[in-house]
Amino acid sequence: MDIIRENKYMWKVEKFKNMKVPVYVLTDSQTIRSQEYHEAIMQLVNVATLPGIVKGSFGMPDIHWGYGFPIGGVAAFDADSGIISPGGVGFDINCGVRIMTTSLEFSEIKDYIDEILTRVYNEIPVGVGSRTNFKLSVKEMKKILNNGVYWAINNNYGLAEDLYNIEDSGKIKYADADFVSDEAIKRGADELGTLGSGNHFIEIQIVEKVFEKENAERYGLFEGQIVYMIHSGSRGLGHQVATDYIKIFRDNLKDWNKKIPDKQLINAPFKSKYGQEYFSAMNAAANFAFVNRQIMGHKIRNIFKDLFDVESKLLYDITHNIAKLEKHNVDGEEKDLIVHRKGATRAFPDQIVLIPGSMGSSSYILLGTEKSMSIAFGSSAHGAGRVLGRRQAKRRLNYKNVLNSMKEKKIKIISKSKNTIVEEAPEVYKDVDSVVDIIEKIGISRKIAKLTPVGVVKG
Repeated sequence: MDIIRENKYMWKVEKFKNMKVPVYVLTDSQTIRSQEYHEAIMQLVNVATLPGIVKGSFGMPDIHWGYGFPIGGVAAFDADSGIISPGGVGFDINCGVRIMTTSLEFSEIKDYIDEILTRVYNEIPVGVGSRTNFKLSVKEMKKILNNGVYWAINNNYGLAEDLYNIEDSGKIKYADADFVSDEAIKRGADELGTLGSGNHFIEIQIVEKVFEKENAERYGLFEGQIVYMIHSGSRGLGHQVATDYIKIFRDNLKDWNKKIPDKQLINAPFKSKYGQEYFSAMNAAANFAFVNRQIMGHKIRNIFKDLFDVESKLLYDITHNIAKLEKHNVDGEEKDLIVHRKGATRAFPDQIVLIPGSMGSSSYILLGTEKSMSIAFGSSAHGAGRVLGRRQAKRRLNYKNVLNSMKEKKIKIISKSKNTIVEEAPEVYKDVDSVVDIIEKIGISRKIAKLTPVGVVKG
């Protein structure tokens, strides 16, 4: 496999063997030489062989190995002749990020960080197997899956104006709960409003730096401001949807999938019965994830209201694990495409892009650009990207050392598990500042503000 340098931050693998399109990787010269990076690039090569793929198979700066498709991968398929693949979405359907702003400055809350974190930890279930007190019937669950955040607003979880600041207004119209299994619904019924574990978090953050003053003011952002960020997804419901349809595809589409280079790339023709059923179920799981973050955001909004008598505003909520039906220009012709973004976020012109850092590192608010539409279907990175697996992290890092490092940075943390703190330490991720710099230099997103954590809640 020959990797050709197109420009300073764009690398290309020309078509060879069964590839239908080239591979494009957006990164720097140091990262492209990493052996672990090459494993992810080989996954992009495999994706480039799939039916109906157009233009290219793309890797964002935070790319790393994943199930079938790499995390940080983007690929678009012709809606008529192409496919849809659960591996191109991921098991945590609509894992995403929400950020909410306050009018407070750090000086006003610095003596209350412990109290805020304790309240959040006590009111929002976190960790593996966390459960809520919701008693949701199958009928009510189906309303959530079909209606998304509209259900939450109608049930007094948030404000009507929140809908304007969520991707797809928190309700993807292609969702159909009838294609979600009873097992998936059962798993989701007592997980609504829970954070989960792994890389999911709730952070209290300071706006450390504003890069574009006019746009920052437009969104009510200022240096020294307190905001909070929620990173979570569809929990067990989304995982079950992915599991269900991988099995359905294996049982019913054996001949269709017999030539795929990796069994984890199992897929269905998008316009087929099975492709459309997965699309309906995936979008229902995505709606569940939007509601999940909406409920957590509502609870934290009430905590800030109770402690400081301030109203929090939803800045934006965006997904980074999904397949979206979108129109894009391909070779001068507008086409309907099914765009898979796995560990990648949409970055349409003048749309907010949220890039969370790892525990203890910075996060960013950016804006999408016109240029992003011509590079990777209006896509950007979704985070820092792992460089160490969880087992490697446990072997190399020490809980007390990680905790001391957080204390030195004056970041307070509450976690249900010591293992999580080690597995999600900043050292196991790429430098988010570097990832965001690459994004901006390529021109697919522009930095608006940099955020620094002062308090973290983990599973």
